[in-house]
Amino acid sequence: MHSPFKHIQAAHCESGVTNSLLRNAGIDKMTEPLAFGIGAGLFFVYVPFLKINGGPAIAFRSFPGIIFKQTCQSLGIPVTRKKFSSKEAARLFLDQCLSEDLAVGCQVGVYYLPYFPREYRFHFNAHNLIVYKKEKDHYLVSDPIMETVASLSEYELERVRFAKGALAPRGQLYYPSLQGQTIDDEKIKQAIRSGIRKNVFNMLHIPGPIAGVKGIAFTGRKIKKWRDRLGLTKAGLYLAQLVRMQEEIGTGGGGFRYIYAAFLQEAYDFHRIEELLAISGQFTRAGDCWRDAAIQAAGIYKGRLGSQHDFDAMGDYLLEISEMEKKAFTALSKIKWH
Repeated sequence: MHSPFKHIQAAHCESGVTNSLLRNAGIDKMTEPLAFGIGAGLFFVYVPFLKINGGPAIAFRSFPGIIFKQTCQSLGIPVTRKKFSSKEAARLFLDQCLSEDLAVGCQVGVYYLPYFPREYRFHFNAHNLIVYKKEKDHYLVSDPIMETVASLSEYELERVRFAKGALAPRGQLYYPSLQGQTIDDEKIKQAIRSGIRKNVFNMLHIPGPIAGVKGIAFTGRKIKKWRDRLGLTKAGLYLAQLVRMQEEIGTGGGGFRYIYAAFLQEAYDFHRIEELLAISGQFTRAGDCWRDAAIQAAGIYKGRLGSQHDFDAMGDYLLEISEMEKKAFTALSKIKWH
C-alpha cells in the first residue's frame, strides 16, 4: 500500500512535478532546484517564424518533458510516458494507473483550467500537473504552482489533456517506474555533473543564432529594430509576449535563473567546490537583470514608454544578460570535478 500522496508547492510546473513525483516515490533528497538543474532546465530560444498567441515563440525553459526525462535518466530511474489518439483510451489508462495508487504527471493546456485565475488563462499547452486520485467522477489534482490541491471533473480534465494548438498534449501522461532502486548520494553527485554539462552545451554550443546565450543576444538586437519594422502597437504586443513567457508562465526568465542559482548552492552540498557558490551569485544577478528587463518591456507595452531610446534600452538589457550568462556557463564548463 502506497503512502498518501503529499502535495508540494513549487515555483515552476515541470520541475515541481518532477520533484513531487520523485519525493512521493521515496527519493527524500530530491528538491525542486535539484530536479531543475539535473534536468538541465535553464534555456532560451527565440523562434520568430513560429507564432503563439500572435507573437513570436520565446521559451526560457527546455522543451516540455525534458526536465522530467533527463532527471530520471541521470538518476537511472525508468520512465513510463504515453500519448493517446483516443480520449477514451487516455481516460482508461489514467484510471488504471490511479487504481494502482500511481500518481502521474500530465501535460495540459491552461486555458480551460477552472482553478487558474482568469488573467493567467491563455492558449499555452506546456503546463504540467499531477493527477493522483479519482473520487467518483472527479480527479484530484496536485498542481505544483498552486497552494492547495484541486478537483477536476472527467470533462474538465479531458478538455485540458486534449487542448488544441501548438504543443498539443494529446493526453500525455508520465511517471517514474521505481522498482526498489536506491538513489544514494553518489548517484545524485553524478546526476548533478551530468545536468550541468548538458546545460552548458545547451546554452553555449547549440549551432545557430536563436538558442542559448546567442539567442538572448539575437533577440536583444531584434528588439532594437521592432519599433521601426513593426510599428509601436505590434512591437508592444511582441514585448508583452516576451514578458508573459518570462514572468507569468511558471516563473519565466528571472525566476528560472533564481532556481538555477539555488541548484548550484545545493550542488555545493554534494560537491564541495567553491566555484559553485560564486557562479550561483552570477545567476542571481542575471535573474535580477531579467526582472529589470521585464519592467522596461512592461513600460513599453502599457504605453508609458515608447521612444526608440526605450527599445534600445530594452535590447541592451538582453545583450547584457547574454554576456552575463555566457560568463557564468563558461565558468561552469571549466570546473574540475573531484
